[in-house]
Amino acid sequence: MIFFATLTVLGVSVALCLVRAIKGPTPFDRILSISSIGTIIAIGISVHGFAFERPDFVDISLMYILLNFLGTIAILRYYKIKRKKSNVL
Repeated sequence: MIFFATLTVLGVSVALCLVRAIKGPTPFDRILSISSIGTIIAIGISVHGFAFERPDFVDISLMYILLNFLGTIAILRYYKIKRKKSNVL
């Protein structure tokens, strides 16, 4: 019962972040919301592992969070460099 309630809350959170990703006024808002969706999915993986007694899912979710963080940093640096080049011209 608690498992389904948790998944419902996570699903609503993903839906709200998806709305923010679509309506975001700036690319940075969109990047932040997509990063938040990745974090929520990792939490869902951890909850699934806890509910079905699979501790290896925690390791998977930690790796997913690490890749999500590195991807977000890489995209933000790309946009930072792109903005500097467009302002110089």
